[in-house]
Amino acid sequence: MSIKGEHLQKRGDRLKWASVVILLLLGIAANYYFVQQPLPLQIVGWIVIVCIALFIAFQTNKGRVAWKFLKECRNEVRKVVWPNRQETFQTTLVVVVVVFIFAIAMWGMDSFLMWAITWLTGARG
Repeated sequence: MSIKGEHLQKRGDRLKWASVVILLLLGIAANYYFVQQPLPLQIVGWIVIVCIALFIAFQTNKGRVAWKFLKECRNEVRKVVWPNRQETFQTTLVVVVVVFIFAIAMWGMDSFLMWAITWLTGARG
């Protein structure tokens, strides 16, 4: 691609990003202007605005790279071997037991330190 073509492409990307920002700012303004409208109608309006903004953003170079990254992430998540119900239960049980043990240990250390401080300072109530 020529230098002039790259410059025009960067200029077009800037214009697209500016339109995304303007669209979102208009959405915020419309949200304050139409505050009396029912909430479901406002939510539908925001969904439409965000979808249009995402569509425009994904037309830029950075947007295409981000979309490619999201697709690769989805492929990697599909490769993950998720634990079954029994493994999840066992792991959760181990975590709960360890937290309980550490809580008792911390309580014991706190009680000992409080006793030692009151004994050293003579502040027995």
